Amino acid sequence: MQPLIDTELWLARKRRALARPVEGADFLMRRAAEDLADRLGAVERRFGKAAALFCQTSAAFEVLAASGKVGEIVRVEMDEALLAGAPGLVAPPETVPFEDGSLDLVVSLLSLHAMNDIPGVLAQIRRALKPDGLFLGALAGAGTLAELRESMLAAETELYGGASPRILPFTDVRDAGALLQRAGLALPVADVETVVVRYDTLFDLAADLRAMGETSPLIDRSRRPGSRRLFARAAEIYAERFSDPDGRVRAGFSIVWMSGWAPDASQQKPLKPGSAKVSLKAILENPPKG
Repeated sequence: MQPLIDTELWLARKRRALARPVEGADFLMRRAAEDLADRLGAVERRFGKAAALFCQTSAAFEVLAASGKVGEIVRVEMDEALLAGAPGLVAPPETVPFEDGSLDLVVSLLSLHAMNDIPGVLAQIRRALKPDGLFLGALAGAGTLAELRESMLAAETELYGGASPRILPFTDVRDAGALLQRAGLALPVADVETVVVRYDTLFDLAADLRAMGETSPLIDRSRRPGSRRLFARAAEIYAERFSDPDGRVRAGFSIVWMSGWAPDASQQKPLKPGSAKVSLKAILENPPKG
């Protein structure tokens, strides 16, 4: 498979963002951590050993610790800098550094969209889980930065007669569910949370993306330097198409949540065809009275 993403560039931008923190720019990670707390709270069980896999900050670790449901928590990051001095493991991108059947829970926040081989990572996660172990993951999904994508495409086409990719091709929620099934996870569920943020201009959005370390890591990204003229025109188009009555512009972020369990004999199984006690035909012909 031809890689789409320059993972080393993505990591370099994450390191730079960590070295130059901007207050408030971690709003997506904070939202994902809040969602993780809610989702974990709905699971009525305890977990002996959990991995916070490629979560970039301590937010997921803190959620797991505060839940009171996890015995041992291991942080895993792709770079020492992302651990920021905290205990944890450093593993190469797309590598799950655990023995088969050694984990009860794996969580991952907002990194999977920067992986070239998401199916391979999910398969490794499934193997690392004990039977009936749980995976909870969030990644940026389809619809993220759709307004910016459209505005940049329109501006570049208008000025240069064509355009090159500048924004990642994000996974949609249906594909996410299929990826869970492909990895061999049972009871797969994928859903999406949409976050809409408002900015004064496109340039303020771009500043937040730099502060997150989430500017384009595409290998096939445009090598044409972004001229002032290009960004000025893109900002005009953005304001024309995506502004509110007060003049501020909207930016949408989609967080796709994925959950699945390592297969176990104790789990619910779908009924086999023909095993239902009452047929649909009988119900339709003799509906319940009342």
